Amino acid sequence: MTIRLIAACCLLAAASALAVPARAAPAPCEDMLKQLRAVLATATPNDADKAAIADLQAKGIERCNADDDKRADDFFARALKILGK
Repeated sequence: MTIRLIAACCLLAAASALAVPARAAPAPCEDMLKQLRAVLATATPNDADKAAIADLQAKGIERCNADDDKRADDFFARALKILGK
């Protein structure tokens, strides 16, 4: 009886692990910010894009400081997209 119970629990645990999709962890926001700053150092965006990028960068830094890496990375990715990266 005990072996059956243990086997059933192991089977259930294995099935549960397979049912949960694996999620990629977001990149640390500091890495994304470093990437954005590197691209900005060589880019020459127009004034409208500069304002949008600065706004997204500020929002990203705010979220990064709040340990909300996922949202921070989203803001930095949007800024990089404006820059064509």
